[in-house]
Amino acid sequence: METVTILLVEDEVLLLLAFEQALVEAGFAVLAVASGKKALKIMSDAATTIQGIITDIRFHETPDGWDVARFSREVDPEMPVVYVSGDSAPDWASKGVPNSIILGKPFAMAQLVTAISKLLNDRRLRTTVPSAS
Repeated sequence: METVTILLVEDEVLLLLAFEQALVEAGFAVLAVASGKKALKIMSDAATTIQGIITDIRFHETPDGWDVARFSREVDPEMPVVYVSGDSAPDWASKGVPNSIILGKPFAMAQLVTAISKLLNDRRLRTTVPSAS
């Protein structure tokens, strides 16, 4: 079975490390960065094969997590996106990308793994189930 690569974007170092550890223990390959700018650079690299995004929303500088998610959908219109935020959850309905999930901090690491796994599985189902003609 092929390893799924997740781009993790979180500017709080302790959270970045904790999230990364939980995802690696769940079997994911993780590219972890601490800014939206670094995330956009990675996604712009044609050789990078990111299969899911987990992003905080508010960073010390632009772009923010909303921008990261929108850009990821320009690269891949069905990119699974999980937002993690301590205070931006009320804006998710208006600023979040469709078919994404938001987790309000604090949350259990199992919730993070479950959220990205659900979106990845939903995507697999959409791409493997033949549509009725």
